[in-house]
Parts: sequence; C-alpha cells; structure tokens
Amino acid sequence: MKGLRLDNLRVEIVAGQRTLVPVDGVSFAVGADECVALLGESGCGKSMTALALMRLLPEGGRVTAGSARFEDVDLFGLSEAAMGEVRGGRLAMIFQEPQTSLNPVMTVAEQIAEALAAHRNLNGAAARVEAGRLIEAVGLTPDKLDTYPFQLSGGQRQRALIAMMLAGEPEVLIADEPTTALDVTVQAQILALLKDLQRQRGMGLLLITHDLDVARDMADRVAVMYAGQIVEWASRDALYGAPAHPYTQKLFAVLPRPERRGERLDSLPGRVPGPDAAFVGCRFADRCPVVFERCRSEVPAFHEPRPGHFARCHLAENGFTSPFADGGGGGISLARGLATPPNPPQRLVTVGGAVDPMLDVRELAVHFPIRKGLFKRTVGQVKAVDGVSLTVNAGETLALVGESGCGKTTLARAVLRLIEPTGGSVRLLGEGLAALSGESLRRKRAEMQIVFQDPFASLNPRMKIGAILEEGMAALLPELDVAERRRRGAELLDQVGLPIDATGRYPHEFSGGQRQRVAMRALWRFRLGC
Repeated sequence: MKGLRLDNLRVEIVAGQRTLVPVDGVSFAVGADECVALLGESGCGKSMTALALMRLLPEGGRVTAGSARFEDVDLFGLSEAAMGEVRGGRLAMIFQEPQTSLNPVMTVAEQIAEALAAHRNLNGAAARVEAGRLIEAVGLTPDKLDTYPFQLSGGQRQRALIAMMLAGEPEVLIADEPTTALDVTVQAQILALLKDLQRQRGMGLLLITHDLDVARDMADRVAVMYAGQIVEWASRDALYGAPAHPYTQKLFAVLPRPERRGERLDSLPGRVPGPDAAFVGCRFADRCPVVFERCRSEVPAFHEPRPGHFARCHLAENGFTSPFADGGGGGISLARGLATPPNPPQRLVTVGGAVDPMLDVRELAVHFPIRKGLFKRTVGQVKAVDGVSLTVNAGETLALVGESGCGKTTLARAVLRLIEPTGGSVRLLGEGLAALSGESLRRKRAEMQIVFQDPFASLNPRMKIGAILEEGMAALLPELDVAERRRRGAELLDQVGLPIDATGRYPHEFSGGQRQRVAMRALWRFRLGC
C-alpha cells in the first residue's frame, strides 16, 4: 500500500533493573493523502510510537516486536545509513519542543539549507531562495532566515522547525503536537498549510495530539491511545458522533462547554498507568466508570460495534452505545465557547490597611537596543513591550492573549524581574519590585513564580525529578528538612497525576505533557502548605 503501515509494534526500554513497555501491540495505517490523528493523554505512548517509526528511540530503547512498512520499505530492516536517507526526506517528523530540535549556534537559513542539501541537492543561491519560500509558507518573514533560534519566540521557533522538516518534501509527515506553542491564529494557518500540502502532494500525515478540536478539524481517521495500546479506531465522523470506548467518552466529557460556564469542570480521576505496570485485565479498569468484574480478569479484544468502528472493550461485543450519541453526533459539542463570560468577582487584598490589587503593573516597558557597526553603537530600539498596564486581583485569572512575537512572554519576564524593565512599575501585594535587590528579591521570588513555555528547557537534564523538586523547596523554604521536602515532593507529583517513583527519573524519560506537570509543581505552591 502507499503510505505507512504499523503492525503489532512493541517497544521496550531498559532502565536500570527495570524494563519499561511504553508501546505494546500498536497497529494502524496512514494512507497517502490521509490524516490519521493519534489521540490520548500525556504518557499514553503516542510520541514513543512516532520515535520508534523514525528509529529515534532513546538510549536503552528497542523494538522487540512488530513491523513498520513505508510503501515497499521495511523500516526496521534498513541499515542506519539507508534509514538516514529516508529519515528527514521521504519520512519526516516535526517534534513537540522546537528549542531542543533546532541547533542554537546555526541560523534558521543554515539549518533549512542543511536539509535542502541532504535531501534535494540544493545549495548556494538556489537553497537560499527555497528557504525563503518555505519560511514564508509557514508564516515567517524572510528576515527571520538570518536569526538564531534564541532570537525567536516559541511560536516562531516551531514554525522555523516546520519549514525545515518540509524542506525534504516528505511523502509521510509525522507531526508531534506541532501547534502546541502557537497562538490560535497561527495554529489555524499551520494546520491549513499541512492540509494543503496533503492535497497538493498526496502526502500522508500522522498527527499526534491531545487537542480534540485539532483532531476533529484535521483527521480523516482517529486512533485513541491509552497506556501503550490503541483502544479505539474509527473514522473521524464515527468517533465524534458516537465514541464507543469509555476512555474516549471521558475525554469528551471533560471538555469545557459554553452552557457549563461557571461550573466546575469534569475530570478523569486517576492517572495513566506507567510503562512498568503489570496488567491482568483491561488497562483502563481502575479509571473506568462502567467497570465490572470481567474487566479486571480478562484482556478485552478489539470488537466492531459498528462497521469500520473498533473498540478494545468488553462492552463493545454487543454494540455498546455511547451516552453522547443523539443520532447525529450533536451530543458532543466541541464549540470553542462563544458565550459571553460572566463578570468575575472583584476580589481585593488588604495591604497595610489599604485595598490594592494583588498585582499592579503600570506603563511597563521593555526596549532592546539595536547595535550596529564595529563598535556596536546603539542605532535604535526594539520596543518589545511599550507602556502596558494591567491589574490582577486575588482569586482572579487574567488571560494575556496575542500572536507569537507580540511581547507576552517578555512582559511576564519583566513583571517577575527575570529581565529588567526599561520603564514603568510593578507592585506585588502593594510592594514595589523595582526597589528590591539581593536577599529581599530572593525572598520575594517565593511569592511570584512562572511556568515556562518549554518544559524541557525548564528542567535540568542532569538532575532527577526528585532533586529538582527539592532544590526549589530548599531555596524558597529553607526551614524544611530533607525528609519533609521529600514528602512534599511526593505529594506534588501525586497532585499532577504522576507516580511517586517519578522522583527517581530524569526529565527525558517523560513525555512533553508530563514534563510540563513537573515544571508546574517545581515552580509554585511552596507557600501554600502543599
């Protein structure tokens, strides 16, 4: 067949004395001019499946069963040299975290030119022209060709990475959360671009995502993954009209909906079992709302409750009907919420006898100098933030919305004094931050934290998760002893749905979503008694 076919893939990773199985018996196909969405929570094995297909498994990882065929090519049977010709050319992958995928000491033009030379034999002026075309196709201006990755925003870096992957004109493209770092307008542009490329070139697309809206808008077929296995496989319309597996139904149930604005969101209790878990029956049994005795003792097979719609569930033997189905799929509302939100309550905090906002930013400015010439004289200013004012009251959430590169992250860093503002003022709990320095600023940092955009860059790759958590607590809560820091670290991991044994693992052993959960707990709530 044209396209990509995966049969019964099993991946094992040897980690010390443990053998992890993040992917166990996965099968699906991606045809030419078809988009297949691989959907599921963080830690389900989606990215590991893609890495196995690309033969880019981490150290200690190996494929122990299954086959992967790309048209007439057995991917697992190729030598590394032969795979190097396929990888990045006919078969390419867009990674989730652009900061770790781009070379920090090469310009965008050099990195795109490298791919063009390797896979299309384009060099010199011809490569420069094609690089400019690719950059414009992903929504960047030609001047970005001569910039380094650190000079770009997170969204711009992701677009540059997409341009580099498209340079090889792939026949099948694997996109691992390609729009996570992008704002909604650019996200729509990139997804439309990928869709256009499919139609123009007959390209297959394997889209790895946790976003139900993205999967609905892009996919022809959807594979739902849980704990290393595919648990449901159907066309997009069939799955969104009437999901058959209880896990898929719960994913839809937790979606926020306009008619439930102001109510507490539904949640899926528990966590995805780790890759070292030993299973007896159904892998979803401990979290399933309709579990029964057979689920805990017998592994469910794939059943076909409706033609072309498969579910790995005992209930699907008899054509299990989704509680969301209403005959036309209208029971699942994926609207992005256009209803007018209620006015939030104005909660103020009393500071020194006066009532002030918790955070008060006035006319904040951040200007970066433009230097040219031999002596690097300042010839102008880049006004990344120019006179922004905002307030945040206690118990209130303020959303800062804008396109990539418009200054949102720079504003956040300046508010916390991670970069020094050029002008304006910031007051936290009534106290001005500009006057703080040294020890007084260090103490204040316990009350103002940030969760960064790129979780992998936020975590020290040479430290285990337990040490990362304890380091933050040691700096901000020095009165805690080692035993108490470890206890609180275990509680923090449990709150974000990670097992306690995660303290002994390194950041690269987690998925992108799991790393972001670690980053959230490593950076805040130390003052709340946790």
